[in-house]
Amino acid sequence: MATLFSEFKLRDITFKNRIAVSPMSQYRALDGYANDWHLVHLGRFAVGGAGLVYAEATAVEKDGRRTHGDLGLWDDAQVDQLTPVTRFIEREGAVPGIQLGHAGRKASERRPWHGETPVDEEDAAERGEHPWPAIAPSAIPYADGWPDPEEMSEDDIQRVIDSFGSAARRSCEAGFKIIEIYAAHGFLVHQFLSPVANKRNDRWGGSTENRMRFAIEVARSVRANWPEGYPLAFRLSATDWLEDGIEIDDTIETAKALKAAGVDMIDCSSGGIGGKERPRRMVIEEGFQTPFAERVRKEADIATMAVGFLWGAEHCEEIVASGRADMVAVAREMLDDPNWPLHVAARLGTDEGHALWPIESGWWLMKRDRLLKKLGLR
Repeated sequence: MATLFSEFKLRDITFKNRIAVSPMSQYRALDGYANDWHLVHLGRFAVGGAGLVYAEATAVEKDGRRTHGDLGLWDDAQVDQLTPVTRFIEREGAVPGIQLGHAGRKASERRPWHGETPVDEEDAAERGEHPWPAIAPSAIPYADGWPDPEEMSEDDIQRVIDSFGSAARRSCEAGFKIIEIYAAHGFLVHQFLSPVANKRNDRWGGSTENRMRFAIEVARSVRANWPEGYPLAFRLSATDWLEDGIEIDDTIETAKALKAAGVDMIDCSSGGIGGKERPRRMVIEEGFQTPFAERVRKEADIATMAVGFLWGAEHCEEIVASGRADMVAVAREMLDDPNWPLHVAARLGTDEGHALWPIESGWWLMKRDRLLKKLGLR
């Protein structure tokens, strides 16, 4: 059997294989509430054979949304709409996961097809979607043309930390079995970690130790409201790709501190802190972020997930089989082919006769193959 299809256990949760569906924002929620779109979108990945299916970035505060279409878990009433999603995912053999986050200075943004620029009165007039004020570690805008966020007070910081804990409790009530904290791509936790966005001179800024304090307190807040047997992951931007930003050595130290605070896995991404332009140091190619997962796994002694432009079956198998990462997260390939895990299993010789497929689909495909063989077409 291919290593990619071996079981993997974190705390009391066992994943049937090492393939995760990466969180992918859909911008289809209404006032933070899930709907049928989320059931169908996420459910098809469970049917397609993934071991872990993550729901998209879900805001822990209403003002922590990136866009008007973001999912939310800032209210107990939002739990019920997510329960059918987790129930279906689990029934199909996958582990339901959720990514919790706060947009910070990236809040009040238009959806991608509306430009990914700040919401303004034009949106209010056309779609009834009004802008809202953003908060951040420091009053530094996300990019040129963005409004200055309000620098967070001690009360603001504590409120958001508590909000992560409350959202973790609601995640459990909704049926999720693993949480990933969104601490990458320029979102609020990343903003505290990065010296590019964090210019504070109090206990939340300055030194590396101070800048990682917010992330650690978020981890502790979530862990206090999350079952002991359920795993907790963090998605980190391993490097900002900027000369004055986070480097991989900083991330290794952060991973060690997060592990001590109860975190079980690091999802190793990169970039996103310095506006929408791609830094010149950032060269995108297949698996370009995997070396970060490899170093964090080895030097911080914590499980890691590789993510970013992963699509080849043999490439993903090599990542896991060689111990470079414990899991791989796939996004675009899943959108193109929700049955990607099942097709990869066949390619790697792990699934013969469609045995891993849902029994109804597998039966029909087996009949098809027999007929094609009989006709000499296969």
